[in-house]
Amino acid sequence: MKVSASFLSSRDLVKDLRALDLTDVDYIHLDIMDGKFVNNKTMPYSELKNIYKYTSKRLDVHLMVEDPEKYIPLYATLNTEYIVFHVEVDKDITKLLKMIKQYGIKAGLSIKPNTKVNELVPYLPYLDMVLVMSVEPGKGGQAFIEESEEKIKEVRELLKAYNIPAVINVDGGVNDNTISKCRDADIVTAGSYIIGSDNFQTKISSLR
Repeated sequence: MKVSASFLSSRDLVKDLRALDLTDVDYIHLDIMDGKFVNNKTMPYSELKNIYKYTSKRLDVHLMVEDPEKYIPLYATLNTEYIVFHVEVDKDITKLLKMIKQYGIKAGLSIKPNTKVNELVPYLPYLDMVLVMSVEPGKGGQAFIEESEEKIKEVRELLKAYNIPAVINVDGGVNDNTISKCRDADIVTAGSYIIGSDNFQTKISSLR
């Protein structure tokens, strides 16, 4: 199991990024919120673009925004491996996925807890990742939604049925108690469980 660490709940970003850089965490998960698609708003690109100074880890960028097209060119310039946006956006999704790939970056779609898995079907050929939200997007520290375990399995079956080699990432409420419900995933994203602890590596290791 690969682990992506979200610093959404960090109170000292520089310190926490430097500490994460000393661990074997696979990715740093960037939660990007515009205050429209979700209520909360995260720090602007003008600040986030400097995180390379504190970590050499690859980035896993999650766009919780109404208009991904505005954000893709910005985050494509960072040390980014994946850019994921939501299947629920009212945009030309295929065009946006192709746009991400034009930057040589892996593309993905995120799916909210109440969205049906078959919403992904038209876009499967373009996907390198499916991000299953196991909480409602937009706020850290929420509890894992139990039904997410079945949803992860549904996504796995869908990818197999269409022979799509995309990875599954699970984001929300992931900790040592809920990790057993994520065994059909390839990556788990954890925020407060890691960042709120005094030993990042111990928490990361407990999720593998």
